[in-house]
Amino acid sequence: MTFDIPASELPVVEVVAAVIFDETMESVLLALRKPSQHQGDRWEFPGGKIEADESHEQALTRELKEELDIEPVESIGRCTIEHPYAEKTVRLHVRDVFRYRGTPAGLEQQTLRWVPIPELAGLPFPAANQVIVEELVEGFQG
Repeated sequence: MTFDIPASELPVVEVVAAVIFDETMESVLLALRKPSQHQGDRWEFPGGKIEADESHEQALTRELKEELDIEPVESIGRCTIEHPYAEKTVRLHVRDVFRYRGTPAGLEQQTLRWVPIPELAGLPFPAANQVIVEELVEGFQG
């Protein structure tokens, strides 16, 4: 027997994600989630869980160094999204990254891809990322 847990009672996972733009502001960097991960085989904006003692910017800097070997130099907050899944609620703090140091590399053996903004709508993303994808595609001025 299974019971649905009301969204208000689900554990909340605080996450930071980066919309990393290329120099032209026409493409963004995506990472492919591994099949074994929650929402696996879907593209995502790089990032990860925020630790208890971290600000959003500190978490973003740590996660991008660990995952991509880059350091954000210029970023601003885009939005915060709360999305309930069956087993947890994800509170996603999204930051736009306009400049960074280093060359992105998949340090966790994840596939990386620069994707032109208009093509984002055709890719599979975790449900929590859909709002970001729609905002980017609708606001694109290429």
